[in-house]
Amino acid sequence: MRDEVVMKAIFTTQVFENYAWREDGTIGTGEDAYFKPKGGDEYVVRNVDKSQMLRILKEVKAQVEVSNDYFRETVVDFMLVEDDYLTEYERSQLEWDGCIVYSLKELEMEFA
Repeated sequence: MRDEVVMKAIFTTQVFENYAWREDGTIGTGEDAYFKPKGGDEYVVRNVDKSQMLRILKEVKAQVEVSNDYFRETVVDFMLVEDDYLTEYERSQLEWDGCIVYSLKELEMEFA
């Protein structure tokens, strides 16, 4: 029996807001929409089997992606890392504050 490395997947999203407000207070849609990038979030899925990454990516996209006339959030990147990996932001919290107060948003998934 071989030792399995425990992995986690980290997903990065980009958020866009529609800035196409008209003088009458309505919002421009379709060709009149103007979506401006506004940051994003990072999500983590723990205890990942890398052979299931495609399925996990599809499930993460289904859970976090949003698209409507006002707001969009889409997955723009992901990485598979060892379980003890810390993001740059987590490392800086440890360095400056001695603990991690703001960690990644955790997504729960059922694995068969």
